[in-house]
Amino acid sequence: MKEIIRMLDKNLKYEGYKIKDDEIHIQVKSKKKTLNCPECGEKTKKIHSRYIRRVQDLPIGDKKVYIKIASRKMSCRNAKCLRKTFAESYGFVDANGVKTRRLEAEIVSIGMNMSSQAAAELLNSSTAKICGRTVRNLIKKTEQSKSPERV
Repeated sequence: MKEIIRMLDKNLKYEGYKIKDDEIHIQVKSKKKTLNCPECGEKTKKIHSRYIRRVQDLPIGDKKVYIKIASRKMSCRNAKCLRKTFAESYGFVDANGVKTRRLEAEIVSIGMNMSSQAAAELLNSSTAKICGRTVRNLIKKTEQSKSPERV
């Protein structure tokens, strides 16, 4: 399990895992002591609050995988900064994402070759809990990121 977490982000510390029915829940937390404010770049150690973030990843064997990240919301100490608080971010998942980027890529890959509803049914049986709308939204998101910006 430690190797899987290290592959996702070398700044995560593996805490443990639990198997519940057809799911594996992996607990992790950040190794970082300080974080940079995304607005002004100022380093901070000041923790505003803590919360658990649940992110779905690719399955292991026949089990769906959820990564439970003990995340922190930080306070920016720069009095001139417009952003007073910010959440810890991770490179393997979008800011408000609930699926890892590699799981999203797998969903898009399968969804491009069949209807979104058929893809959702196939993925639900083995890979991820999703609906047809999620497949369509991820395909749309991928297509938008590949198309050149219009001026």
